[in-house]
Amino acid sequence: MDTPSFSDDQIEAGRLLFSGSAEFVMGVVDLAGLPPADRLEVCFAGRSNVGKSSLINALAGRAKLARASTEPGRTRELNYFDIGEGRLFLVDLPGFGYAQVSKTQVAAWTKLIRAYLRGRPSLRRVFLLVDSRRGLMDTDTEIMDLLDGAAVNYQIILTKVDKVPKPEVEKTAAEVAAKLKKRGAAHPVVLQTSSEKGWGIAELRAEIAAFLPPV
Repeated sequence: MDTPSFSDDQIEAGRLLFSGSAEFVMGVVDLAGLPPADRLEVCFAGRSNVGKSSLINALAGRAKLARASTEPGRTRELNYFDIGEGRLFLVDLPGFGYAQVSKTQVAAWTKLIRAYLRGRPSLRRVFLLVDSRRGLMDTDTEIMDLLDGAAVNYQIILTKVDKVPKPEVEKTAAEVAAKLKKRGAAHPVVLQTSSEKGWGIAELRAEIAAFLPPV
């Protein structure tokens, strides 16, 4: 599987960052509840069932740090996790493509997410997760439009690549990368991950650790 190239030192920095403490801090239901923007943040976004919880758990090396809901689309909060004893906030956004939820609730979640993405000064990058079995969908494109408009840097992560033959994954990655060339806020490299197999996890840790100053 093709992955970004990182030095041994960068891979080690990523390992060290995520081998330290990883703790749930709070669930935020409105902008007034956001913690102080006193450290760098990265956030993870994506459709329900795309594998966000599994990826966050794989990054942190913990089985139940982030818990997947038994009812897709039921996560109501921006979930904040402290990584490395105050070095980084990792934020898990509610899944898009909500199922069995009222239009009023969907509107409230969407308003909160849009306000967060537009106005959080400490947000360094949004990782937008896309199921490698499906490729970009309409909801993904809508979020990309929002991120482009707000000039928020984002990067696509293909998930569950172990479930798809390698040629199909590469084709999907190439198609996504071609579309990103026309988007000003998008990172050009499409990451490929499998939480189950551990593929791409070390590289994603290194990508995140590179945002931080050396310890």
